[in-house]
Amino acid sequence: MEHKPHRPSCAQRLREDAADRGEPVQETAHRIHAHCGVTLLRAHRLARGLTLQETADGLNTLGARYEAAPRADGDQLGHWEKGRQPRPVTVDLLCEFYASTAQDLGLRGSSQSSSPDEPPAEERAPARRPQQALTPAVAPRRAADTVPLSFEQQIDAARRSVDRTLAVGTVTPTQLDLLDEQLLWAREQYVYTPPAPMIEILLGHLFEVEDLATHRQPAAVQVRLSELTAMIATLIADALMKLGHLRQAQSWYATARNAADDSGNTELRARVRAQAAMLPYHYGPIEAAVALSREARILCRNRPTPTAAFASAAEARALAKLGHAEGAEAALRQATEIFERSHARADTGKDAFAFPERRFLLYMSGTLTALRRTAEARRVQESALALYPEKTGIDPALLHFEAALCLAHEHSTEEACQLAAATFLRTDPAHRTPIVEERAREVVEVLPPRVRGSRVARELREILALPPGQM
Repeated sequence: MEHKPHRPSCAQRLREDAADRGEPVQETAHRIHAHCGVTLLRAHRLARGLTLQETADGLNTLGARYEAAPRADGDQLGHWEKGRQPRPVTVDLLCEFYASTAQDLGLRGSSQSSSPDEPPAEERAPARRPQQALTPAVAPRRAADTVPLSFEQQIDAARRSVDRTLAVGTVTPTQLDLLDEQLLWAREQYVYTPPAPMIEILLGHLFEVEDLATHRQPAAVQVRLSELTAMIATLIADALMKLGHLRQAQSWYATARNAADDSGNTELRARVRAQAAMLPYHYGPIEAAVALSREARILCRNRPTPTAAFASAAEARALAKLGHAEGAEAALRQATEIFERSHARADTGKDAFAFPERRFLLYMSGTLTALRRTAEARRVQESALALYPEKTGIDPALLHFEAALCLAHEHSTEEACQLAAATFLRTDPAHRTPIVEERAREVVEVLPPRVRGSRVARELREILALPPGQM
């Protein structure tokens, strides 16, 4: 460029004008490139409102999956933006991050278009642990003109897109009401639909909300859009957790908290945190589950709401799993009192964001089972199972696994393993996700070491190791 590049504030004005017009980010980047006299690579960063360090952090997070990916910092990125050519593998990473081609970024080629002697990028990437496949239709629409993305890349690209649009904030009340209706329908579906197809449905709703949120909205409208985003992101995170995609689940829970905080809705902020506590409860660290549920309880300020009961019950269950009996019992008493005052017992539980009696009993069962109060836990499990409809998700299976844990605590090894195996095999294959496998394995793990090699324990482990089609 012969003329002196314009200041970043000029690009900011162009970006804001483009957002008001609903202009695609790729077009905005080329507009900034032509008007401000900066390289295409820098124009793409400025079109997204990112700093050098934010972009470097994003590249490093994205590149963590690839063995050959270099570590980037703000200084290096600045050199690339001034015309220095990155290595081919770095070009690949930049293309993926910006959902653009190398030509769009003003760079020469990439490792995916390298010489015949050099293996393609996907062959150089380390093999990843196989995960349950999802429908390819979840790919973000903005990346449609790029090379096909893997499932992990699709999920990460969608989440980053949501995070970028949350801060940008003309929608009619009718449009908002329709979005509310669609999400309520999805929340009802979520109660019984397997997580893999549910993610595709939720991402479709999310893109609709995001399209509206990318434009400047009146404050009241922006609040409702942020609330919708928080609820959808929470359900996506929960579905990813069930499927065993833990890193992405954690990121989506963070996005949900970001959206809930942006809405200013205290009840929703608490609910998202209580829901997010499920991830560390099941996969660790348990201390994080205690912290999240406790934060949710504090946000509720002792109001007798279903969310407050949920938060206290989640805190009790996590404390019990940590072995803090006194704290768990106190939290459970508080949860019981709040639940009774909240009138949530009358809730039918058709909504994924409800906290009906059967879910309260599920959390009570988890607390009592961890405290080894097996007789009480068994009564609670039976009461909860009687409340579940025929068409439901994995909660009944979780209750049966807890019943198996109670048997294991009572040294009834054979009955415990048989119940866990029968529960696992009885679960609908579409719902037989990694979280169900983990709960079944927990039954073996709590057995005394001397009996873990018994015939029934071996048979349970063999069932869990079988491929789905051979069960």
